[in-house]
Amino acid sequence: MSNHSHQQEKKLVASNRKAYRDFFLLERFEAGLVLQGTEVKSLRCGRTGMTDSYATVDNGEAFIHNLYIPPYDRGNRFNHNPKRTRKLLLHKRQIQRLHGLISEKGFTIVPLSVYFLRGRAKVELAVAKGKRMYDKRQAVAKAAAKREIEREMKIR
Repeated sequence: MSNHSHQQEKKLVASNRKAYRDFFLLERFEAGLVLQGTEVKSLRCGRTGMTDSYATVDNGEAFIHNLYIPPYDRGNRFNHNPKRTRKLLLHKRQIQRLHGLISEKGFTIVPLSVYFLRGRAKVELAVAKGKRMYDKRQAVAKAAAKREIEREMKIR
């Protein structure tokens, strides 16, 4: 299977742009999401909120907290709880690696994006360290300088 067809199979549902601004991203992981009935349909409609969501490792299992998947419009009384804690599907070694990385002070696991890959709901996670205010200002200044350089190059 070629790399091009692999890219077409990835259907992005949502991305967490705030995570790129607020954190230094160190290492990335892809995990499966354990979902209940109407959650899949709601995700396929392209609806989810990732603000304030994070992942934890408890008793050798990984969980994602505060990932908002709104109730399905045409769902009935069996609709799901929108902010419930959902289990993440990772290999044992990946969970051990995550646990080792976040056991250091100041590190957390943030979701970067939710997408479907070959019909399965996936979430891209990153081990992250929070940025200080001056780090954010520095990043904004660097991005503005880069845009200015690209604009000048385009003119010439």
